[in-house]
Amino acid sequence: MKLALAQFEVQRGNPFANLKIIRALIGQAKKQGAQAIFLPEMCTTGFDWQCNLELLGDAAAHSAQIGKMAQEFDIAICGSFLEQTESGRAGNTLYYFERSGSVAAQYRKVHLFTLFAEEKYVQAGEGIVTADTELGRIGCSVCYDLRFPELFRKCALDGAVIQVLSAAFPHPRLAHWRTLIQARAIENQCYFIATNQCGIESHGSSVGEVHYFGHSMVVDPSGEILLEAGEAEGVYLTDIDISLVAKVRDDLTALNDRKPELY
Repeated sequence: MKLALAQFEVQRGNPFANLKIIRALIGQAKKQGAQAIFLPEMCTTGFDWQCNLELLGDAAAHSAQIGKMAQEFDIAICGSFLEQTESGRAGNTLYYFERSGSVAAQYRKVHLFTLFAEEKYVQAGEGIVTADTELGRIGCSVCYDLRFPELFRKCALDGAVIQVLSAAFPHPRLAHWRTLIQARAIENQCYFIATNQCGIESHGSSVGEVHYFGHSMVVDPSGEILLEAGEAEGVYLTDIDISLVAKVRDDLTALNDRKPELY
C-alpha cells in the first residue's frame, strides 16, 4: 500500500485557503499513486480559538468537503478538523474518510494540551476509537495523545494494526516526537503514521510564535523508520505491508506475554 503524508503551514482562521491547499496536496498524492493521504492537526483552521468559535457553524461543511475530495480523487483521507460538538462547543476531531467519502472513523481528541490552554476552548473526547478501513484496522489519536501510552495499548488490544496521529508538534520537542513515535510502534508492534504541521503560527501574547517542525513519520512494527520528512511543506510517500504486523507479533510475542493482572 502506498501512503502519502502531507505537511504544510496551516493558514490561521482561513478554511477557504486551507481547503484549497489540501485539494492541491491530494492531487499530488493521487498522481503519485497513493491510496491514502494523512493530514496534520486542525488542518482547515489552525488554532485561533476565538476565530474558530465563529467558524463552528461551518465546520461540518468544511469536513464534508474533505469527504467529497476523497470520493472525487478515489483516495482515503485522514486528518484532524474543527468540529462543533453536540453541546455546541468546539471539538478537535480526527476523521478517516474512505475512498467512497464515507466516514470510517471519528475520534475527538481526549488529551487536551494545557500548555496552550486548549481545555478553555475545546471539549475533550471521552472514548478511544479503533475502526476497520481498507488499509486495515486503525487506532486514532491527535497530537498530545502521543504522550499517553495507555491510549495506544488500548488501540492495539482492540485490534489496531496501524496507529494514525494528526499533530501540530512544535520546536523544541523534536527529540520527543521521534522517540515517542518509535516507542509507540515498538511497544504495540504496529505501524505508526504521524503527520505534523510545519511553519510558524502565532498563539497570542501568552504563548507567542510557535514553530512547527514537520518531520512527519511512518514507523513499522519493529520500530524501523520508513519515512521521516524534513521541515519543508510537501507530500511524502512510502509503502507499507500490513502482513508485517502479524510476522513481528509472531516472532516476538510481547503483547501475549503481558501480565495485566499485575498492572
